[in-house]
Amino acid sequence: MTTTPVHLTRPDGKGLARGTLGLWGSTVIGLASTAPVYSLVATLGYVVLAVGGQAPIAFVIAFIPMLLIAFAYRELNNDVPDCGTTFTWGTKAFGPWVGWMGGWGVAIAGMIVLANLAQVASIYFWALLGQEFEEPNDWRIVLVAVAFIAAMTYVSWRGVEIGERLQNVLLGIQYLALIVFVIAALTQFFSGSAPNPTAFDWQWLNPFAFGEWGGFVEAILLALFIYWGWDTCLALNEETKDPKRIPGLAALLTCVLLLVTYVTVTIAAMMYAGIGEDGTGLGNVDNADDFFLAIKDGLLGPWGWLLVVAVLISAVSSTQTTILPTARGTLAMGVYRALPAKFKDVHPRYKTPSFSTLVMGVVASVYYVVMTSISDAILQDTILSLGLAIAFYYAITGYACVWYFRKDLFRSARDTWFKGVFPLLGALMLTYAFIQSAIDMLNPDYGYSGTLLGVGSTFVVGIGALGIGVILMLVWFLFPRSKRFFRGESLNRETPVLVPDDTSTLRRSIDGGI
Repeated sequence: MTTTPVHLTRPDGKGLARGTLGLWGSTVIGLASTAPVYSLVATLGYVVLAVGGQAPIAFVIAFIPMLLIAFAYRELNNDVPDCGTTFTWGTKAFGPWVGWMGGWGVAIAGMIVLANLAQVASIYFWALLGQEFEEPNDWRIVLVAVAFIAAMTYVSWRGVEIGERLQNVLLGIQYLALIVFVIAALTQFFSGSAPNPTAFDWQWLNPFAFGEWGGFVEAILLALFIYWGWDTCLALNEETKDPKRIPGLAALLTCVLLLVTYVTVTIAAMMYAGIGEDGTGLGNVDNADDFFLAIKDGLLGPWGWLLVVAVLISAVSSTQTTILPTARGTLAMGVYRALPAKFKDVHPRYKTPSFSTLVMGVVASVYYVVMTSISDAILQDTILSLGLAIAFYYAITGYACVWYFRKDLFRSARDTWFKGVFPLLGALMLTYAFIQSAIDMLNPDYGYSGTLLGVGSTFVVGIGALGIGVILMLVWFLFPRSKRFFRGESLNRETPVLVPDDTSTLRRSIDGGI
C-alpha cells in the first residue's frame, strides 16, 4: 500500500469552509445537538420516578460536571483548535492509542444516538398523521426513519451554512413550543384548572433533600446525559470565525442555556401535573417515557399537536447536528493517518467532510435496520448504554486537558483552576458515572433483553461497543499507512495541527460573527 505525506503547512487547514459560523450559529448548533425537547420528554418522567420532587436540583447537579468538562474543551480548543477534538487532544496528551479510542467514543455515541433519534422522529411523524403502530420496528417506521437519516446526511454533506440556517428555524420552533408549554402550565396552575396543581417548593432545589443514595445516583446519571451534544460546536471550530475563542464560549453558553431550559420546564411541569403516581402525574410510570403525550390534550386542547411537532422537530434537528462532530472527528483521524486516507476527503465546492459524512449516514442507517430486524429490544439496550460512551470520551478530554497543560498549571490562579482543577474534577465525576453505570447495567433488569453472556444485556452491548473500537484499532494498526500515526510521528504534542493559519482573510460569518 502506498502512502502519501501529511502536509501540515496547508494554509487552508483540512479544506473545510472557514469563517462560516459566529457565536450565535455555534450556540444554535450546540443547543440543537442536545435535542432539548426530546431529551426532556424522554427523561423527566424517569428522573421524577427516581427522586420525586428533587428532579429540578438533579438537573442542576448534573450540570456541574458538564460545565467543568466544557472548561476543558475551551482551554484545549484555545491552544489546539482542531476539529478532531477528543481524538486530537487525547493523542497529543497521552499518545495514539488513547487518542484513537477517544475518537471512537465520539463516533460510536453518534452512531447509536442517530438510530434512536431517527426512530423517534419517525414515530412522531406517524403520530402527527394520526397513525400508531403496535411495534416500533414496523416497516413503515423503519422506512421513514431511514429517510430522515438520508435527508439530514444530505444537509450535512451540502454544507454547514445551509445546516445552520435550517437549525435556526428548527430550534426556534422547539423553544416556541417550550415557551407555550411553560406559559400554559403556569396559567392553568394559577387559575386552578391544572389537573393536580402543586405549589412551588424551595425543597425542589435543595441538594440535601434526596431520600436515598441509589435514587440520587440514578437521577443524576439520567440528567447528566441529556446535556450531551453541546460539544458539537467545538467540532466545528475550524469552520468558525475566531476559532480559538468562539467555539469554547459557545459551548459554555450552550450549557447554561440548557440548564435554564431544563430547570424551568421541569418546575412548570411539576406545578401543573404534580408528581403523583396516577393520571397525568409525573410519577405515573405509564407516562415516564413521554409525559408530553400524556398531558398535551389537557394542557393545550386542540393545539396539543404543537407538542408532537416539537418532539418530531427536536429529533430531526439533532439527527442532523449529530452527524457533524462524528464526520469531522473521522476527517481528522483520516488526515493524521488514524484511519484510511479516504476519510480526509473534503468536497471541493461545499467544503464539508464528504466521505466521512456519507459513511456516517450509511453506517447509521445499516446499524438501525439490522438492529430493528434482529430485535428492537437490543436496539433499546444500545441506547440505554449510550452513557458509557459519552462518559468515556468526556472523561478522556478532561484528563487530557490536565496532562497537556501540566507544565502551565501553576503559572497563575486561572491556569490552576481552568486547566487543572475544574477539568480534573469533571473527569473524575464522569469516571464515577461510567463505573456506576456499568455496575448498574450488569443487572438483567436494567435493559430490555434480559441477559447476554450471563450478565445484563445493556452492559454487554455498552462495553462491547467500546471493545469493537479496540479491535478496529488493532486491525488498522496492521496496515502500513497507520505506522506513522501509531509511532507518534503524524500527530504528537509538537506536531503543528492542520488548521487554518490565516484568519485575516476569513469572510464574514452568516450570522455576522456575533
